[in-house]
Amino acid sequence: MKIFVVLPAYNEEKQIGNVIRSLKKNGYKNIVVVDDGSSDKTSSISRKEGAIVVRNIMNMGVGGASVAGIEYSFRIGADIVVTIDSDGQHDVKDIKKVITPLLNNSADVVSGSRMFNPKGMPLIRRIGNFGLSFITFILFGIWSTDSQSGFRAVTKHAWKKMHIKATGYEYNSDMLREVRYQNLRFKEVPIRVIYTEYSLSKGQSVMGGVRTFISILKRRFLG
Repeated sequence: MKIFVVLPAYNEEKQIGNVIRSLKKNGYKNIVVVDDGSSDKTSSISRKEGAIVVRNIMNMGVGGASVAGIEYSFRIGADIVVTIDSDGQHDVKDIKKVITPLLNNSADVVSGSRMFNPKGMPLIRRIGNFGLSFITFILFGIWSTDSQSGFRAVTKHAWKKMHIKATGYEYNSDMLREVRYQNLRFKEVPIRVIYTEYSLSKGQSVMGGVRTFISILKRRFLG
């Protein structure tokens, strides 16, 4: 099974090199960085570290970048694609845990959940995450303890069935919607999150969470 790791990245020159080196150190050689319209050295550093770089001319959002990277990876031979954040908050050692249910054919999509051990996560983010997870459940009928997790793995078979339109953070809920509507097998596994001042400066703000909520509603009622 060919495992590809996709890193959606926007102005991540400070951490992208470290993340790529850590992936390679742990045996993951098929690395695709989607430079989502960065104005810094994200692309050049990624190439220097040996990653494949797919570059969006414009900033499409984390969802658009993730979809572009997943599509590209399956097109060039991936059997399983894992997405992780480019800011260093995810422990690459957890990839093995996330892909195991796919390798043993007990799931089609697996999500790494921060909420089994949310130590270090700011309270406002815990509340926002729960709120978006609850809304995702109410609208789409699928429960996830961490609906906004960017640490996910999907098989080629499952991805072919999905029709994801979201380009922003609502992409995470949109993927869960497709899991539910396409009757795919879904599992969550606990993951470790490495919170630093830098990683905490990334991710959704309160207003970003509100925009994600509105986008989820549009996806549910407008298609």
